[in-house]
Amino acid sequence: MALWGGRFQGETSALFKLFNDSLPVDYRLFEQDVVGSIAWADAIASVGIITAQECTDLKAALNELLLEVGNDDPQAIISNGAEDIHSFVEQKLIAKVGDLGKKLHTGRSRNDQVATDLKLWCKKEGAALLARLGTLHAELIDLAEREVDAVMPGYTHLQRAQPVTFGHWALAYVEMYERDISRLQDALSRADSCPLGSGALAGTAYPIDRHALASALNFARPTLNSLDSVSDRDHVVELCSAASISMMHLSRMAEDLIFFNSGEANFISLADEVTSGSSLMPQKKNPDALELIRGKTGRVYGSLMGILTTMKALPLAYNKDMQEDKEGLFDVVDSWAICLDMAALVLSGLKVNRPQALVAAQQGYANATELADYLVAKGMPFREAHHVVGEVVVFAISQQKPIEDLTVAELQKFAKVISDDVYPNLTIEACLEKRDVLGGTAVNQVAAAIAAKKA
Repeated sequence: MALWGGRFQGETSALFKLFNDSLPVDYRLFEQDVVGSIAWADAIASVGIITAQECTDLKAALNELLLEVGNDDPQAIISNGAEDIHSFVEQKLIAKVGDLGKKLHTGRSRNDQVATDLKLWCKKEGAALLARLGTLHAELIDLAEREVDAVMPGYTHLQRAQPVTFGHWALAYVEMYERDISRLQDALSRADSCPLGSGALAGTAYPIDRHALASALNFARPTLNSLDSVSDRDHVVELCSAASISMMHLSRMAEDLIFFNSGEANFISLADEVTSGSSLMPQKKNPDALELIRGKTGRVYGSLMGILTTMKALPLAYNKDMQEDKEGLFDVVDSWAICLDMAALVLSGLKVNRPQALVAAQQGYANATELADYLVAKGMPFREAHHVVGEVVVFAISQQKPIEDLTVAELQKFAKVISDDVYPNLTIEACLEKRDVLGGTAVNQVAAAIAAKKA
């Protein structure tokens, strides 16, 4: 029986029931719905709506239900045929305690109930996501420490630019994931307010202590406006937004590693446990884990656009459109979680091919800026030095030589101030050591950054 059937005389269409019912999606809120109901039993007992014994009996039955159903196959809930998870819990409760179960919903609406359930779920899953982000963060720091002095080419425009260390590359993503952690923490902080007691839209008709109710459910505070409380889905939007930004970082890292793993670069090798082969070509070892991370990013973005579009024109207060908030959110959290786990697993087994990465760093005239800096030190204005070195590079390309293999005489054709002391400035080691500034790629700076992150 529906929770709202008294107003209706005709039967609900089977098609409408299929269209309207949310149990196949919101069954995931079972634990939160029961926990919220236990807190509500205490709240209505505190104002005399039910007796202390009735409250005890309701809470005992709800706790039994939590144990009986909590670890079951979700299909056991879905196949029940209830309209939503709230109806399911109430039906099961009435089956246990009879008419007493019908008293529990006094002063409460499904509007504040679902808002509370969903916030409780976001808090729980958000904490788990923070732990996953922490694991990935730690794996990157470990990778940076293992490869603190492994030289590789840095890129702009996917063109070799200047040499960096692999440790420096890893720390770049550490910074990104730290922002993700901070962003998620901020979102969870704003979500830490309890809507229960807001009723359908105008507040409950009973003198419930909503501060005590919020505390009982481990919320930091109650919400302050009943209209906003039942129609707010900012916590869903923010969680999807935080996930989208983090997935963008994961996708960028995946793309870097896919390229580094390619035969053209060959800077790294990936463990067998995160790669797959080809059904036709036996030599293939494909970076499928990374490609799936990259692929799932678009689907997370889609869910963010979905909830933003759903909410963009809704009048206050609750509207049935909001039932569409959960499916996308649940998929976002599932996708983000498994991508974080997979990224950490990829990093744990990653090996850097140091000789090949070093050779690549020595190619592409990555030391051209060092020659320009050398000329500046000799008194030449930088803009002129930049032009001169560009001409040197063109000449070196025509000779199929790196800059450091050109003779002094050849170099002096472009700038008379060049002498034998130029060559120490053109080594990979010199390129790295000169970037000895906070945030730079000098090995000692990278090592100091790693130590700071670990601390």
